[in-house]
Amino acid sequence: MSYPRAGQVAVIFISQRTREDAEGYAAAAEAMGALAATQPGYAGIESIRDSDGLGVTISYWADDASAAAWRDDPEHARIRELGRALWYDWYVLEVTRVERGYRWSRR
Repeated sequence: MSYPRAGQVAVIFISQRTREDAEGYAAAAEAMGALAATQPGYAGIESIRDSDGLGVTISYWADDASAAAWRDDPEHARIRELGRALWYDWYVLEVTRVERGYRWSRR
């Protein structure tokens, strides 16, 4: 059985949050998650953030075109600019293809 994400595009977003506008950030993050889920080629998301504001979010896409279309979405672009202005000290974004993977769960 092949890994379910094999062949998908993974967009890895590593960021350090500021302490500015936590409510606005939370609302924007929720809205962007909901909007991304409606996009053609969307295949899921995993996200975690620690108490110091360091976070990793990985969104999965069927192909490069789907990931690029999300990058270019006008509402996503608007929120990205707010992120640069208010919510992030820095971020790194990397795009890669999933070759293989493994899952394990106690439950």
